[in-house]
Amino acid sequence: MNFTAKDVAALRETTGCGMMDCKKALTEADGNVDKAIEILREKGLAAQAKKASRIASEGMVDTYIADGIGVMIEVNSETDFVAKNAEFQALVKGAAKAAAVYNPADVDALKACKFEDTEFTVEDILREKILKIGENMNIRRFVRLEGACVSYVHGGGTEAAMVLCDVADAENAKFQEAARNVCMQIAAMHPAYLCREEVPAEVIENEKNILLAQIKNDPKNANKPENILEKMIGGKIGKYYTENCLLEQAYVKDDKISVGEYLKQVSKEVGFDITIKTMISYVKGEGLEKRVDDFAAEVASMSK
Repeated sequence: MNFTAKDVAALRETTGCGMMDCKKALTEADGNVDKAIEILREKGLAAQAKKASRIASEGMVDTYIADGIGVMIEVNSETDFVAKNAEFQALVKGAAKAAAVYNPADVDALKACKFEDTEFTVEDILREKILKIGENMNIRRFVRLEGACVSYVHGGGTEAAMVLCDVADAENAKFQEAARNVCMQIAAMHPAYLCREEVPAEVIENEKNILLAQIKNDPKNANKPENILEKMIGGKIGKYYTENCLLEQAYVKDDKISVGEYLKQVSKEVGFDITIKTMISYVKGEGLEKRVDDFAAEVASMSK
């Protein structure tokens, strides 16, 4: 075996294949780079690497809850058609289950986990689906929570929400319904924070500065004293909390009460307090570059 770590890195740069795959190929090729590339191509990994350069911003988000563990995951593909593919959905669910079972530290660690009851890893199955379905795919992110988790997945995986709660009876049907309603609220209204105590002080300070500038730019407020302006800002900050904090938002199914008040009502019905400790929400492809198909250019290229 006549190669160095730099050779492995260079092969990875050339092919786009994983570090371990490149190392194995160089070992098999006795350090011959051209032969190693051929080996990677023969195994289908180089073809996969070519797909890896394509934009994957579709796919789906999903959740998995079992045995007091909740996982939310996002797996991306190139087109939204793949999200409807049963094999792709099984990949997503299996990866989420692996995250629940093995508690990996990050996505790379998740890929190294065993997939379901097979001898293969999550990464092995991911590669197999890339080659079979013919699209680039990527496990983008996941989160794992321990405790009483309830979730809601919207639109076949376009977005999802999960809450971790502190309750006396996690199996109580009314609690489950209420927690799912709250998850639907999160998916619909996208609160940035759980409660006002979670809002960073610098966020509020920045909001106050913006509001103060807005108020002072209004000629009607030109001669108002500072204490009056402060009261005006206080009222507007209150509105910021009701728009951005889950527990203070108007409950979408009954806008006469807040989400916090709704949970207090259900708490009285079930006989124990329902406290939300954590909320998580994913929107498929948020922040990712979107693939844009130029069909005119494609037709033109085909006609040449």
